Amino acid sequence: AGDQTSTFVGVSIPDLGNEVFAQVLEGIDRRLGTFGHQTVLGLTQHTLEEEENWIRTVLSWQPAGLILTGRSHSPRALEMLKNAGIPIVEIWDLNSSPLDVSVGINHFDCGYDMGRFLIGCGYRALGYVGTSHDTANAATARLEGFTKAVRDGGGSVRKQLCLQDTASFYPGFYGTEQLLSSGAQVECIFYQNDSMAFGGLQFCTQKGLDVPGDMGIAGWGDLPVASVLKQRLTSVHVPHLKLGQAAAEMMIARLSGEAVRPCRAIEFHLIPGATVRHAKV
Repeated sequence: AGDQTSTFVGVSIPDLGNEVFAQVLEGIDRRLGTFGHQTVLGLTQHTLEEEENWIRTVLSWQPAGLILTGRSHSPRALEMLKNAGIPIVEIWDLNSSPLDVSVGINHFDCGYDMGRFLIGCGYRALGYVGTSHDTANAATARLEGFTKAVRDGGGSVRKQLCLQDTASFYPGFYGTEQLLSSGAQVECIFYQNDSMAFGGLQFCTQKGLDVPGDMGIAGWGDLPVASVLKQRLTSVHVPHLKLGQAAAEMMIARLSGEAVRPCRAIEFHLIPGATVRHAKV
């Protein structure tokens, strides 16, 4: 639309309590700002219904474009998005068939890499602690990748807990307590993210369990707080700020009518850390 004068871009993220999304948002906001665009934020609380309501509202304000976290949207939201006629960038989960364009991480591969690494460290009985949200596809995909790698390597995920809660410190703490008191014999626990892993680490410390001697702990996301731990947390580094910047750049390119590749994968890498025992070479 040549007559498009709107300078704002709608950005939906699940919640601000999650440091990861706060970093992604910062990357988006800074980059869009340098091109004279403002962000209008929507918090979807991980539900398709909240997202749909936000999309309806924000489209009535005629934004220049939308940046949406996640790849699943309600049927009604999909219809509105397809009819909106504006650039839409889906972020977070790499979507090989996006509505418009996508910038994200292959979460299945992230989980697979961690599973393969832990099997390589000699673990065979694994546990998982995370949360359950109807749209936490990224975490679900990570768990699927993790489980497949563990099976491929001759191990098993003995127990997986998906708590009805936010993926933060306290659920990681009590989730670990639940998992260990369930009688499941696990040697190492993989968590949905670093915040939950810190909670698990604290629980083990309080119970006098040695990490990694008695229990291995692995997170995901490589949060800044990991850098001040006594031991380096075993995790997966994801450049969250860069992901946000890449999403903003893709939006700017779409707005200025440049040709863009529909999908952009953001690289991640495994951090061996010191919270799991390492294989004897």
